[in-house]
Amino acid sequence: MAAAPTTSKVALVATVVGAAAMIAYPVVVYFGLTSFQPRMAALILLAIFAPLALLRLRHLDARAVSGVAWVPVLTAGLLVLSAVLDHAGAALVVPVAVNLTLLAVFGATLRGPTPMIERFARLQEADLVGPELAWCRLWTWIWCGFFCLNATVALVLALIAPLTWWAAYNGIIAYVLMGALFAVEFVVRKRRFGGSGRGWLDHMASGGRLRSDVLGGGRG
Repeated sequence: MAAAPTTSKVALVATVVGAAAMIAYPVVVYFGLTSFQPRMAALILLAIFAPLALLRLRHLDARAVSGVAWVPVLTAGLLVLSAVLDHAGAALVVPVAVNLTLLAVFGATLRGPTPMIERFARLQEADLVGPELAWCRLWTWIWCGFFCLNATVALVLALIAPLTWWAAYNGIIAYVLMGALFAVEFVVRKRRFGGSGRGWLDHMASGGRLRSDVLGGGRG
C-alpha cells in the first residue's frame, strides 16, 4: 500500500533534482571544460545526468515520456557523444536540444484545443472565456517563437563564441529572459482579464494590496 506514495516521492525528487541540474548545467560545463579535457568533463557530467535520466523515465508514463522527460535523456546522449569524441561540441549544444524540445512540446499543444499557456492559466482560473482563450493561444505562439530564437542564439554561441559567452547566456541571460517573458504574460493577463485567484501573485498582478490576513496579520 505504501509503494504508490513512495514512488510518487521518488518521481518528485527526480523531477526537482533534474530541473536543478539542467539550470546549473551551463555553469558546471564551464568549470568542467576550463578544468579538464572535454572527455573527462563529459564523463563527470554524465555521472550526474545518466542516473537522473533513468530515474525520470522509470517513474513516468508513456505519454509523459514523449515530452519534456526526454530532456535528461537527450542530455545524457549528447554527453556520451562528447566523451566518445573527446570534443566539447556535443556538450555545448545541450541548450539547443532543450529549447527545441520545449518548442516541440509547446507547439504540439497548438494542434489541440488546449494550448500550453491555457493549461498554466487554468491553474489559477478554471473558467476562461473566449478572449482569454485567444490570449492563451497567442502567448503559446509567442513562447514557441522565444524557444526558436533561444535555440538559434544558443547554437551560434556553441559554434563560434568563447566559452564564457556561452556560459553567460545559457546560464544567466536566457533564464532572465524566460522569467521576464513569464512575468509579462502573467501580469498583463491578470490586469487585462482579472481573475478570482487569491494567491499573492494574483494580488500583485492585479495591482491590489495584499490583505492583512494573507500577510499573517489578521484583525483577530
